Amino acid sequence: MIIFGTKGYLHQLAVLTLVCGFCGNPSAHTLRKRVTKFTLFFVPLFPVSTKYGMQCTFCAAEQKLTGEQADQLLAQSAAGMGMGTGGPQGPGGIPGHGGMAGPGGGQGMGQPPRNPYQK
Repeated sequence: MIIFGTKGYLHQLAVLTLVCGFCGNPSAHTLRKRVTKFTLFFVPLFPVSTKYGMQCTFCAAEQKLTGEQADQLLAQSAAGMGMGTGGPQGPGGIPGHGGMAGPGGGQGMGQPPRNPYQK
């Protein structure tokens, strides 16, 4: 008797601060990678599929991404430019995910965004 199947693995790649295209709130978005692997006798052998997604931590809306878009967002977060880099379309050409524009956003490279609720 041979036992085979698949198993999914979820990896969190980065946390980016963006304006959500669904709820409109500036909040953290988690960049995730889901890998499905073929298993034989409960031992994962090789990946069958790899999918990328980004989820808003405020409203839990999730958006699917391509591998190229995920790589661009990862490079932006590694360079420390995750805030204020997206124009009207957002970083990496992701519609509805503009950077931290508005009050407190785009103040400079090394400065954190100003909290609009703090005096």
